[in-house]
Amino acid sequence: MKPILSEQERQRLDKRVAEVEARTGTQIVLAFVSRSDVYAELPWKAFALGAGLAGLATTLLDLLRPAWSSSHTILLTTTAILASGAACSLLCTTVPGFARIFLDGFRAETEVRQYAESLFLSRQVFATEQRRGVLLLVSLFEHKAVLLPDSGLKERLSPDAQKNVLARLTARIADGNIAAALEQGLIGLEEVMGAGPAGAAGKNELPDSVVEEEGV
Repeated sequence: MKPILSEQERQRLDKRVAEVEARTGTQIVLAFVSRSDVYAELPWKAFALGAGLAGLATTLLDLLRPAWSSSHTILLTTTAILASGAACSLLCTTVPGFARIFLDGFRAETEVRQYAESLFLSRQVFATEQRRGVLLLVSLFEHKAVLLPDSGLKERLSPDAQKNVLARLTARIADGNIAAALEQGLIGLEEVMGAGPAGAAGKNELPDSVVEEEGV
């Protein structure tokens, strides 16, 4: 997987994580993944669209020029329909923006959340003394982000507060500026949580470095 963040961006984000942790009394794990699921149905949806449009176009042509119909025309029509479907399917596997046209929003949200929950466990975000860890995951292909707080932060990071944080970085994800998106997430976390309780900013229990994964 080609690195998405430069070394300077990583260092800046690592520093910002440490600063926000100290001010809010939390332990933050920033992460991003290329995609959270394979979405095997997307090429088939693209194939169906391409074949359907080609079939519609050839049918209209036959209606306008019925004299052109022949055995050779039927063969060419069939070839055109299959070729159009195959071209759209290939485009879907190589161009993420085109593939996202066929991606169901609810399914994408579900897959990104499941990936975040798995990462929460594998990175042991729960392994803090006061259960004050929080995971912020950005999934690049889906253009979605998930915020998962541990039980010790549930009150400070209510569902509405989480929405406010995620709203800050969503636009940056679509722009492709992942470093800026993660930084906006940190700013949002600091704003909604405010200063941590006295004595909360203790030892650093989780790594500050940004987690980068290729995903599924």
